[in-house]
Amino acid sequence: MSEDKPADNVETAPAEVNAIPNGKGHEPGEEITALAKTPPAEAGEKETVPNSAHDASPHRTENAEANLPEGQEFISGMDDKKTTRFTDFEGKTSFGMSVFNLGNAIMGSGILGLAYAMANTGVVLFLILLTVVAVLSSYSIHLLLKSSGIVGIRAYEQLGFRAFGTPGKMAAGIAITLQNIGAMSSYLYIVKYEFPLVIQAFLRVDKPAGEWYLNGNYLVIIVSIAVILPLALMKQLGYLGYTSGFSLSCMVFFLVSVIYKKFNTPCPFMDFALNGTATGLNVSATDPGGEPDPACIPKMANLNSQTAYTIPILAFAFVCHPEVLPIYTELRNPTKKKMQHVSNISIAVMYCMYFLAALFGYLTFYGEVEAELLHTYSRIDPYDTLILCVRVAVLTAVTLTVPIVLFPVRRAIQQMMFPNKTFNWPRHIAIAIVLLTSINLLVIFAPNILGIFGVIGATSAPCLIFIFPAVFYIRIVPKEEEPMNSFPKILAACFAGIGFLFMVMSLSFIIIDWTSGTSKAASGH
Repeated sequence: MSEDKPADNVETAPAEVNAIPNGKGHEPGEEITALAKTPPAEAGEKETVPNSAHDASPHRTENAEANLPEGQEFISGMDDKKTTRFTDFEGKTSFGMSVFNLGNAIMGSGILGLAYAMANTGVVLFLILLTVVAVLSSYSIHLLLKSSGIVGIRAYEQLGFRAFGTPGKMAAGIAITLQNIGAMSSYLYIVKYEFPLVIQAFLRVDKPAGEWYLNGNYLVIIVSIAVILPLALMKQLGYLGYTSGFSLSCMVFFLVSVIYKKFNTPCPFMDFALNGTATGLNVSATDPGGEPDPACIPKMANLNSQTAYTIPILAFAFVCHPEVLPIYTELRNPTKKKMQHVSNISIAVMYCMYFLAALFGYLTFYGEVEAELLHTYSRIDPYDTLILCVRVAVLTAVTLTVPIVLFPVRRAIQQMMFPNKTFNWPRHIAIAIVLLTSINLLVIFAPNILGIFGVIGATSAPCLIFIFPAVFYIRIVPKEEEPMNSFPKILAACFAGIGFLFMVMSLSFIIIDWTSGTSKAASGH
């Protein structure tokens, strides 16, 4: 292991990327041996690459050796040429923090619509669909990690570059940018509409007279500047592990409250507006003859005109793929297996939370459940303190997810516009401010733009979850290792087909909605 690495190695790195074959020459079973040097700025958020050989070598070489996972030696007989796994970053984020960050990236506002989805599919069908989607998401992350391991690149855009050159890189960058800007807009949209209502209920103001603190536009700007911007300026995602943990605990509180409410809400429930007369609403759950009320029996399987809309909502319930590689980059002692564990645990925990939230939300209101679960509780009692606290918790969780979602967008912008530049604070800060400002302007002045983001979500989400990981995998894994007719590649091709199917379905539902003038297809994430 020589320590006199020439300084110009760093400069020539981008050229080397194309020169090296797709990871040929390593053992098929070996996990991650990067035979390619990646560009220095491979993933926006990284440490500056040292310019002098003096800086570069002694401690970095030791670190590399100290952090080598078992059974992953540098290739012998190459003392004069230092081979690296992932060239330019030393991960520092612990396993637990990575799970929190990925969990927070998965957990969107979509959880509020899952009870409605269950009401339209039935309990058993919902469980089957949710399980299928969770398994598919996990498999998709496996494809991403396998591709990144073979070429030693941990940036989604750079995988696109290795598979299809600049068009691949631009496609991945644009999809991530649109998907995550859509997600951030929908989160801030929730803040804009929910926050004033919560403050109004806490202060018991029945008819607001234009107070500034009940104006959603002011509140969304205050939240963006006071909470989101400072977190978005962090240099690395790993630092957000604490806020992600807090955000997830807010969602756990939401879940516990939904379960508690199930046992404290009579069925069929009494509408607050009709409370005086209780027209047509029976307080006891049994008919005079002792039979259970048919409205209070859960449906195991249920197919109606709304069922088809729930499939896209569920398909995008586990979107976290733009965040997977940045989190992998920052993982301490990263291996493909360790990162797969992180994602499996995150998906498993979210799977349980999603199912329980949907189940107990549905069992509280049955067929009466609305597309936004918390609004259904407000129909019983708008001033219910527990539900107000839950709404605050959901707002907190949604707000703390915005910085996590902003990181991959900033990284994609850096990859597309400044591909070979090292980390730079002014640029890092400027991109965050420009992004947040533009999203705030969208949410304040063009709230109807959410319909357009529905279309963007329906195209970019299937690309990021299904199509890109599968296609990159097929292109990047060398044919010597897995011929085109091998089982893994055929499976990946089918996977891309499923993504295309989801895209066509989602888009057709949105178009049907627009033409019929209703807005049933709520965007899932």
